[in-house]
Amino acid sequence: MRIEQVLENLGLSTNEIKVYLTLNDHGSTKAGRISKIAKIDRSSCYNALKSLTEKGLVSYVSIGKIKWFQVTGPKRLLDYVKEQEEDIKEILPQLEHRHKKAKIEGQVRLFKGIKGIKSIFLDIARTGKDNFVFGSEGQFSEAMPEFALQFDRLKKENNIKTKLIIRKDRKELDKKTTEYRYLPNISGSPAVTNIYGNKIAILIWTDEPEGIIIENEVAAKAYKSYFDFMWKHGKKLKK
Repeated sequence: MRIEQVLENLGLSTNEIKVYLTLNDHGSTKAGRISKIAKIDRSSCYNALKSLTEKGLVSYVSIGKIKWFQVTGPKRLLDYVKEQEEDIKEILPQLEHRHKKAKIEGQVRLFKGIKGIKSIFLDIARTGKDNFVFGSEGQFSEAMPEFALQFDRLKKENNIKTKLIIRKDRKELDKKTTEYRYLPNISGSPAVTNIYGNKIAILIWTDEPEGIIIENEVAAKAYKSYFDFMWKHGKKLKK
Protein backbone atom coordinates (compact mmCIF):
# COMPACT_ATOMS: atom_id res chain seq x y z
CA MET A 1 0.00 0.00 0.00
CA ARG A 2 1.25 3.49 -0.85
CA ILE A 3 2.51 5.59 2.08
CA GLU A 4 0.37 8.52 0.97
CA GLN A 5 -2.77 6.36 1.03
CA VAL A 6 -2.10 5.17 4.59
CA LEU A 7 -1.48 8.72 5.81
CA GLU A 8 -4.67 9.85 4.09
CA ASN A 9 -6.56 7.04 5.82
CA LEU A 10 -5.25 8.42 9.13
CA GLY A 11 -7.01 11.68 8.35
CA LEU A 12 -4.09 13.79 7.12
CA SER A 13 -4.85 16.31 4.39
CA THR A 14 -2.99 16.38 1.07
CA ASN A 15 -0.81 19.30 2.19
CA GLU A 16 -0.13 17.71 5.58
CA ILE A 17 1.05 14.55 3.82
CA LYS A 18 3.36 16.52 1.51
CA VAL A 19 4.86 18.46 4.42
CA TYR A 20 5.19 15.39 6.65
CA LEU A 21 6.97 13.35 3.96
CA THR A 22 9.22 16.29 3.08
CA LEU A 23 10.37 16.57 6.70
CA ASN A 24 10.67 12.81 7.06
CA ASP A 25 12.87 12.59 3.95
CA HIS A 26 14.97 15.75 4.43
CA GLY A 27 15.27 16.15 8.20
CA SER A 28 15.18 19.50 10.04
CA THR A 29 14.11 22.15 7.55
CA LYS A 30 12.92 25.76 7.49
CA ALA A 31 9.35 26.51 6.42
CA GLY A 32 10.40 28.28 3.23
CA ARG A 33 12.42 25.31 2.00
CA ILE A 34 9.64 22.89 2.99
CA SER A 35 7.27 24.94 0.85
CA LYS A 36 9.58 24.69 -2.17
CA ILE A 37 10.29 20.96 -1.82
CA ALA A 38 6.64 20.08 -1.19
CA LYS A 39 5.57 22.41 -4.03
CA ILE A 40 2.86 24.18 -2.05
CA ASP A 41 2.45 27.89 -1.28
CA ARG A 42 3.81 29.28 1.99
CA SER A 43 0.41 29.94 3.54
CA SER A 44 -0.70 26.32 2.97
CA CYS A 45 2.68 25.11 4.23
CA TYR A 46 2.37 27.06 7.50
CA ASN A 47 -1.19 25.82 8.01
CA ALA A 48 -0.05 22.22 7.48
CA LEU A 49 2.89 22.67 9.87
CA LYS A 50 0.58 24.16 12.52
CA SER A 51 -1.86 21.25 12.17
CA LEU A 52 0.88 18.59 12.23
CA THR A 53 2.42 20.23 15.30
CA GLU A 54 -0.95 20.16 17.09
CA LYS A 55 -1.24 16.47 16.22
CA GLY A 56 2.19 15.87 17.75
CA LEU A 57 3.61 14.60 14.46
CA VAL A 58 5.95 17.57 13.94
CA SER A 59 8.04 19.64 16.36
CA TYR A 60 10.36 22.59 15.90
CA VAL A 61 13.43 24.24 17.37
CA SER A 62 13.89 28.02 17.34
CA ILE A 63 17.40 29.17 16.45
CA GLY A 64 17.40 32.92 16.69
CA LYS A 65 14.22 34.03 14.97
CA ILE A 66 14.06 31.02 12.65
CA LYS A 67 12.05 27.86 13.32
CA TRP A 68 13.52 24.55 12.16
CA PHE A 69 10.83 21.89 11.78
CA GLN A 70 11.24 18.13 12.04
CA VAL A 71 9.04 15.05 12.36
CA THR A 72 8.81 13.58 15.85
CA GLY A 73 9.66 10.13 14.43
CA PRO A 74 7.62 7.73 12.27
CA LYS A 75 6.72 5.57 15.30
CA ARG A 76 4.84 8.57 16.68
CA LEU A 77 2.19 7.70 14.07
CA LEU A 78 1.31 4.60 16.10
CA ASP A 79 0.84 6.73 19.22
CA TYR A 80 -1.33 9.10 17.18
CA VAL A 81 -3.55 6.20 16.08
CA LYS A 82 -3.82 4.93 19.69
CA GLU A 83 -4.81 8.41 20.88
CA GLN A 84 -7.52 8.54 18.23
CA GLU A 85 -8.72 5.10 19.32
CA GLU A 86 -8.93 6.24 22.95
CA ASP A 87 -10.87 9.34 21.90
CA ILE A 88 -13.30 7.19 19.93
CA LYS A 89 -13.77 4.79 22.87
CA GLU A 90 -14.61 7.76 25.08
CA ILE A 91 -17.39 9.05 22.84
CA LEU A 92 -18.60 5.65 21.60
CA PRO A 93 -21.36 5.19 24.24
CA GLN A 94 -22.84 8.58 23.33
CA LEU A 95 -22.67 7.82 19.61
CA GLU A 96 -24.26 4.39 20.10
CA HIS A 97 -27.09 5.94 22.11
CA ARG A 98 -27.77 8.62 19.52
CA HIS A 99 -27.45 6.09 16.68
CA LYS A 100 -30.16 3.86 18.17
CA LYS A 101 -32.48 6.80 18.75
CA ALA A 102 -32.10 7.97 15.16
CA LYS A 103 -32.31 4.53 13.60
CA ILE A 104 -34.89 4.06 10.84
CA GLU A 105 -36.75 0.76 10.73
CA GLY A 106 -36.25 -1.02 7.44
CA GLN A 107 -33.17 0.95 6.50
CA VAL A 108 -31.03 0.10 3.47
CA ARG A 109 -27.30 0.87 3.43
CA LEU A 110 -25.07 0.81 0.36
CA PHE A 111 -21.37 -0.13 0.47
CA LYS A 112 -18.77 0.16 -2.29
CA GLY A 113 -15.27 -1.23 -2.81
CA ILE A 114 -13.21 -3.69 -0.78
CA LYS A 115 -13.48 -1.58 2.38
CA GLY A 116 -17.24 -1.47 2.01
CA ILE A 117 -17.42 -5.25 1.65
CA LYS A 118 -15.21 -5.57 4.73
CA SER A 119 -17.70 -3.44 6.67
CA ILE A 120 -20.49 -5.84 5.69
CA PHE A 121 -18.61 -8.91 6.95
CA LEU A 122 -17.69 -7.12 10.18
CA ASP A 123 -21.39 -6.36 10.64
CA ILE A 124 -22.16 -10.07 10.23
CA ALA A 125 -19.54 -10.90 12.87
CA ARG A 126 -20.71 -8.18 15.28
CA THR A 127 -24.37 -9.19 14.96
CA GLY A 128 -23.43 -12.62 16.30
CA LYS A 129 -26.27 -14.45 14.53
CA ASP A 130 -25.96 -17.56 12.38
CA ASN A 131 -25.45 -16.75 8.71
CA PHE A 132 -27.44 -18.34 5.88
CA VAL A 133 -25.82 -17.91 2.48
CA PHE A 134 -26.60 -18.75 -1.13
CA GLY A 135 -24.90 -17.83 -4.39
CA SER A 136 -21.30 -17.95 -3.15
CA GLU A 137 -18.64 -18.83 -5.70
CA GLY A 138 -15.71 -18.37 -3.32
CA GLN A 139 -15.24 -14.73 -4.34
CA PHE A 140 -14.67 -13.58 -0.75
CA SER A 141 -11.66 -15.84 -0.17
CA GLU A 142 -10.21 -15.00 -3.57
CA ALA A 143 -10.57 -11.22 -3.31
CA MET A 144 -9.75 -10.83 0.40
CA PRO A 145 -7.79 -13.93 1.53
CA GLU A 146 -6.23 -12.41 4.67
CA PHE A 147 -9.45 -10.82 5.87
CA ALA A 148 -11.36 -14.03 5.06
CA LEU A 149 -9.16 -15.84 7.61
CA GLN A 150 -9.80 -13.07 10.14
CA PHE A 151 -13.54 -13.35 9.51
CA ASP A 152 -13.39 -17.12 10.13
CA ARG A 153 -11.70 -16.43 13.48
CA LEU A 154 -14.39 -13.90 14.38
CA LYS A 155 -17.09 -16.44 13.52
CA LYS A 156 -15.50 -18.99 15.84
CA GLU A 157 -15.08 -16.44 18.63
CA ASN A 158 -18.75 -15.43 18.37
CA ASN A 159 -19.94 -19.02 17.85
CA ILE A 160 -21.51 -18.13 14.49
CA LYS A 161 -22.52 -21.08 12.34
CA THR A 162 -22.97 -20.78 8.59
CA LYS A 163 -25.22 -22.73 6.27
CA LEU A 164 -24.19 -22.35 2.65
CA ILE A 165 -26.04 -23.47 -0.48
CA ILE A 166 -23.65 -23.97 -3.38
CA ARG A 167 -23.39 -25.41 -6.86
CA LYS A 168 -22.66 -29.13 -7.05
CA ASP A 169 -19.11 -28.68 -8.36
CA ARG A 170 -18.06 -26.04 -5.83
CA LYS A 171 -15.38 -27.13 -3.39
CA GLU A 172 -15.19 -25.57 0.06
CA LEU A 173 -12.54 -25.98 2.75
CA ASP A 174 -13.98 -24.56 5.97
CA LYS A 175 -16.18 -27.26 7.44
CA LYS A 176 -15.64 -26.31 11.08
CA THR A 177 -18.08 -23.41 11.12
CA THR A 178 -19.91 -24.04 7.84
CA GLU A 179 -22.42 -26.66 6.74
CA TYR A 180 -22.97 -27.13 2.99
CA ARG A 181 -25.67 -28.38 0.70
CA TYR A 182 -25.78 -28.15 -3.05
CA LEU A 183 -28.44 -27.73 -5.69
CA PRO A 184 -27.67 -29.45 -9.01
CA ASN A 185 -29.39 -27.06 -11.39
CA ILE A 186 -28.11 -23.63 -10.39
CA SER A 187 -25.50 -21.62 -12.27
CA GLY A 188 -22.73 -19.36 -11.04
CA SER A 189 -23.50 -15.74 -10.21
CA PRO A 190 -21.58 -12.67 -8.98
CA ALA A 191 -24.38 -12.01 -6.46
CA VAL A 192 -24.18 -13.56 -2.99
CA THR A 193 -26.96 -13.30 -0.40
CA ASN A 194 -26.36 -13.46 3.37
CA ILE A 195 -29.24 -13.66 5.86
CA TYR A 196 -28.40 -13.03 9.52
CA GLY A 197 -30.66 -11.92 12.34
CA ASN A 198 -33.05 -9.30 10.98
CA LYS A 199 -30.68 -8.34 8.15
CA ILE A 200 -30.03 -9.30 4.54
CA ALA A 201 -26.68 -8.52 2.92
CA ILE A 202 -26.41 -8.82 -0.85
CA LEU A 203 -22.89 -8.65 -2.27
CA ILE A 204 -22.10 -8.11 -5.95
CA TRP A 205 -18.60 -9.33 -6.79
CA THR A 206 -17.59 -7.27 -9.82
CA ASP A 207 -14.28 -5.49 -10.53
CA GLU A 208 -15.29 -2.94 -7.89
CA PRO A 209 -17.46 -4.98 -5.52
CA GLU A 210 -20.44 -3.43 -3.83
CA GLY A 211 -23.17 -4.55 -1.50
CA ILE A 212 -26.24 -3.54 0.45
CA ILE A 213 -27.52 -4.33 3.91
CA ILE A 214 -31.30 -4.40 4.29
CA GLU A 215 -32.33 -4.21 7.94
CA ASN A 216 -35.94 -5.32 8.05
CA GLU A 217 -37.30 -8.17 10.15
CA VAL A 218 -40.18 -9.01 7.78
CA ALA A 219 -37.92 -9.11 4.73
CA ALA A 220 -35.30 -11.17 6.58
CA LYS A 221 -37.92 -13.74 7.59
CA ALA A 222 -39.15 -13.96 3.98
CA TYR A 223 -35.60 -14.51 2.67
CA LYS A 224 -34.95 -17.06 5.43
CA SER A 225 -38.11 -18.95 4.43
CA TYR A 226 -36.86 -19.03 0.83
CA PHE A 227 -33.46 -20.25 2.05
CA ASP A 228 -35.08 -22.98 4.18
CA PHE A 229 -37.00 -24.23 1.15
CA MET A 230 -33.77 -24.50 -0.89
CA TRP A 231 -31.94 -26.09 2.05
CA LYS A 232 -34.66 -28.71 2.44
CA HIS A 233 -34.35 -29.68 -1.22
CA GLY A 234 -30.57 -29.41 -1.32
CA LYS A 235 -28.29 -32.42 -1.17
CA LYS A 236 -25.62 -33.00 1.42
CA LEU A 237 -22.01 -33.06 0.31
CA LYS A 238 -20.37 -36.46 0.39
CA LYS A 239 -17.70 -36.76 3.07
